Amino acid sequence: RFCLPLVLASLPTMATGEEIPSALQDSWGDFWLFRFFVNAAGYASIVVPGFLLIQYFKRRNYLETGRGICFPVIKSCVFGSEVKSVHQEDGSLPPRVEPTESSTARQVFKLLFCAAGLQASYLTWGVLQERVMTRTYGATETDPGEKFKDSQFLVFMNRILAFTVAGLYCALTKQPRHGAPMYKYSFASLSNILSSWCQYEALKYISFPTQVLAKASKVIPVMMMGKLVSHKSYEYWEYLTAALISVGVSMFLLSSGPNKHMSTVTTFSGVVLLAGYIIFDSFTSNWQDALFTYKMSPVQMMFGVNVFSCLFTVGSLLEQGALLESVRFMARHSEFTAHAVLLSVCSACGQLFIFYTINQFGAAVFTIIMTLRQAFAILLSCLIYGHAVTVVGGLGVAVVFLALFLRVYARSRMKKRSKKLPPGETPVQKV
Repeated sequence: RFCLPLVLASLPTMATGEEIPSALQDSWGDFWLFRFFVNAAGYASIVVPGFLLIQYFKRRNYLETGRGICFPVIKSCVFGSEVKSVHQEDGSLPPRVEPTESSTARQVFKLLFCAAGLQASYLTWGVLQERVMTRTYGATETDPGEKFKDSQFLVFMNRILAFTVAGLYCALTKQPRHGAPMYKYSFASLSNILSSWCQYEALKYISFPTQVLAKASKVIPVMMMGKLVSHKSYEYWEYLTAALISVGVSMFLLSSGPNKHMSTVTTFSGVVLLAGYIIFDSFTSNWQDALFTYKMSPVQMMFGVNVFSCLFTVGSLLEQGALLESVRFMARHSEFTAHAVLLSVCSACGQLFIFYTINQFGAAVFTIIMTLRQAFAILLSCLIYGHAVTVVGGLGVAVVFLALFLRVYARSRMKKRSKKLPPGETPVQKV
């Protein structure tokens, strides 16, 4: 019964080939792989009974034989209306609203508003994310303070606020009639939770600039997932830009010397967590893309996914007894409370700005804004937290963002060309 903890305790040292500092690795219970399996066990305690219930209702043909006050709820959760819409031109995006009789000044103001909202939301979110996961709270001259360790609690706070905002938006605005079985959101929700957890946890082992560049490289696994999940095909320029991104990220990662400060060293654990983030996030986007074949708006998608995200995270936290411990940490450190709340607000507001920007200006403009945001995030992190970037690393960053802008340009050209195609010809699908 004591073998598993001993094996898990030895894994960090075996994985990195070096001794883990006590401030980062106080005990085997703090090792990320152990916490990952504990969290997964908590999610399984909800997923497995839910799966058995769904199979039970389907085998009993409940849609035909069911009655009573629970029938509408069970029908919505298990069966839905099963009415699908024609897949939209841009995959997961609603038709863009073209401006009619709108002045140039008004459009410029809208664009500046969207850009400012996205930059403010996600730059603040990035700075706070690094602050919460890498710095201590309550430090004094005699007390070194303590770090917040439970990434799952931060995921829960982000999701509960996003759920509330999306629910209010759906209640106050007219939305399409919902047709998807609710349980199908749980797949995207589970992968979204795990990707967010890996994202927070990775900051304990790698620098924020490294994480930002690794996110840019998720184009490659997204394309792979697109082939596996959605059976999509891609143009040659998509493979070319994906290769350039890989080269740029590799240049940045290999430029980190062993004598750097610990926060700038890319460890084995950090690489594994980043890989987990990219894989889970790639599945999330492709599964959501498949779900959009039902008649729903992006805000309905946001609501459905966050319903299950709240259920999974609060269930797992309660089973572990981590919810009360995190609340006690908030009570001890008011600064952390403010940071965690602001982190959640930025995340929820950022999602709303995403929907509004894409609806008003399209995906290409949105991608350019978010690419610039990634560059600003790296610069801001280096200025605030003192991360050092070598010449080779800087060239790697430049290659990554050059490839991203080339990708946006090539996609916009392909869309213009696809509009000129004769009837009956269809362009290659893209993510």
